Amino acid sequence: MLLRILLFLGLGLLIYLGIRRIWMDWSGKFKKDDEQARLARRQRDLAERQRPDVIDLKQDKDGTYRPKDGRDRDDG
Repeated sequence: MLLRILLFLGLGLLIYLGIRRIWMDWSGKFKKDDEQARLARRQRDLAERQRPDVIDLKQDKDGTYRPKDGRDRDDG
């Protein structure tokens, strides 16, 4: 009887540790993938900023975003 209880406890412990390891491996992989995607987005954004057709905007006091200087304005 005691051997059966110990066997089930050992089996349950092995299953728990296996599931825990799988969970940690998957979550680590997903975190790594998210970090790589974030870095790729950051590199893409930095490259886009260097393009000449990109306008830098600044938020005014009224909350409207406008070009930082007057050269990009289209006042007519």
